Amino acid sequence: MSQKIEYNSNNNLDKSTLLKLYKSILKPRLIEEKMLILLRQGKISKWFSGIGQEAISIGVTLALEKDEYILPMHRNLGVFTAREIPLYRLFSQWQGKMNGFTKGRDRSFHFGTQEYNIVGMISHLGPQLGIADGIALANKLKNNNKVCAVFTGEGGTSEGDFHEALNVASVWELPVLFCVENNGYGLSTPTTEQFKCKDIADKGIGYGMESHIIDGNNILEVYTKVSEIAESVRKKPRPILLEFKTFRMRGHEEASGTKYVPQDLLDTWAAKDPLENYQEYLKSEGILSEEIEVSYRKEITDEINEHLKLAFDEEKIIPNLETEINDVYKSYNYEGLEPSNKKTKIRFVDAISDGLKASMEKHADLVIMGQDIAEYGGAFKITDGFVDAFGKERVRNTPICESAIVSAAYGLSINGIKAVMEMQFADFSSSGFNPIVNLLAKSHYRWSENADVVIRMPCGAGVGAGPFHSQTNEAWFTKTPGLKVVYPAFPQDAKGLLTAAINDPNPVLFFEHKGLYRSLYQEVSEGYYTTEIGKAAILKEGNQITIISYGAGIHWTLDILEKLSEISIEVIDLRTLQPLDIETIYKSVRKTGKVMVVQEDSMFGGIASDISALITENCFESLDAPVKRVASLDTPIPFQSDLEHQYLGKSNLEKAIQDLHNY
Repeated sequence: MSQKIEYNSNNNLDKSTLLKLYKSILKPRLIEEKMLILLRQGKISKWFSGIGQEAISIGVTLALEKDEYILPMHRNLGVFTAREIPLYRLFSQWQGKMNGFTKGRDRSFHFGTQEYNIVGMISHLGPQLGIADGIALANKLKNNNKVCAVFTGEGGTSEGDFHEALNVASVWELPVLFCVENNGYGLSTPTTEQFKCKDIADKGIGYGMESHIIDGNNILEVYTKVSEIAESVRKKPRPILLEFKTFRMRGHEEASGTKYVPQDLLDTWAAKDPLENYQEYLKSEGILSEEIEVSYRKEITDEINEHLKLAFDEEKIIPNLETEINDVYKSYNYEGLEPSNKKTKIRFVDAISDGLKASMEKHADLVIMGQDIAEYGGAFKITDGFVDAFGKERVRNTPICESAIVSAAYGLSINGIKAVMEMQFADFSSSGFNPIVNLLAKSHYRWSENADVVIRMPCGAGVGAGPFHSQTNEAWFTKTPGLKVVYPAFPQDAKGLLTAAINDPNPVLFFEHKGLYRSLYQEVSEGYYTTEIGKAAILKEGNQITIISYGAGIHWTLDILEKLSEISIEVIDLRTLQPLDIETIYKSVRKTGKVMVVQEDSMFGGIASDISALITENCFESLDAPVKRVASLDTPIPFQSDLEHQYLGKSNLEKAIQDLHNY
């Protein structure tokens, strides 16, 4: 064929490197050709082809050091082969076998591996850009002169996460290479319908970020330019936007086809095939002989066939219910540290601050992030004085970008650093919802990687803050397997549970009721201690009614009980909503025979509904009355005080208790 790519013969690369690049780009091509055959034979379920784009994956990966993290996408098979992952493990992954990386739980390239410093994608694309920020931040804090490379496509640049991640990386001067594979189409949507600027690289201007356009089909240009850029970033940490011009020669995935692509466009790019062009170049330079080419092809083909046999011969996974359930969370040994008897009367808000401060002292690299948390001390002044105590590297103001910061917290965890993120208000977690429920929650189950992240969630009504600052939205998360949800009602518990949450290697959403921050005082133990997550507390013993609640609902209940001394009521403070202390609940219900669940959240779909169902299913024969739920109205939360009072379930609580007692 006629050569359509111009190669720089003055590239200063020796023969062995030039041949290594050729062999490296040949390998994913031969694997893909085999996979397409297996796909037609029904031996693999799905395939996202990177044929025609291999030069980018290979060039970037070989330009990085092996211990530098790289975050690939669907079509980046070359990342995995260039990192020298044994092929049988890749084949096992694609067949859903145990020797893969996800125990059959996720398919294709939706996996990562710490062994090879690869972090796999989720289908939502955008969050992995923020993960790269977190990994790069950890590199910067460790001062280890490492870069991190993350891939996305031109379609992914339309997502808000792209903007958030690049903005954070620029503001924090993080050593990230944002690699955009501009391959012409996002599934069937052409670039003309994705963005209006001429080049994606132009977007770097808006972030004050250096950017480059690279011929993504030219393996020498990719490798030499990325090598040069990566070395520069190691010496001077900063983010760089790299746009690789390339084309997707096959469908988004094989079932999609390419009928929507004009034939002349396919022909034009077929002539720019990165493997065939490079092969012709090496032959014209006398570097690649027919003998070497044949030997490479035979060696790779034999390896493919040998490893395919290993994967095909591997036994199918036998489902094991216990294994599936146990892998939702990372197991760890809880180390309980008893609280001191030396106590000081402080507010709820002070207990949170003390717990966070004690954890910052215990974990010397713990990073806390959030809007206005540095010099300003946070919206509720919980981190006031933290910058002076721990420095701005560990107490980080963030731009207004919840999604990117949740993802960055996960990136910190991947690179070995604990992270606490403050949602300024729990309501704002909707802007970070995707990485919470699809990234943090599923991480350990998907590829055995924990998410050592705590997200603090100031929440709740009673302070006249209205519909956008008053929700108690725990039910959004209690139904998501993989998350832990903690919701203390007292200062002593708040401090101990927060320190325990930070010690826990799993993602924890830590709800803090704003209405309790400055209204509730308690004698709180000084120094560092922990309170076990997943254990409820019996605040008051009784034998006629069990009332189960948490957060502000506990205080509604205790206030009302002062008027109802004639009724023997047992009060359970759940403290943790996920995992739930079912044993304590059942034991109490079987003793009293009547039960009420109180929540501040609106009624429908709240956690009270699930607790009621669990009790009905497991303690029905012990019940002397239907399980009663008390909750707030099924409306948004109004700000005006009389309307807010009407909204909250507290106003109905006394009558509900009397009715249950008289049933």
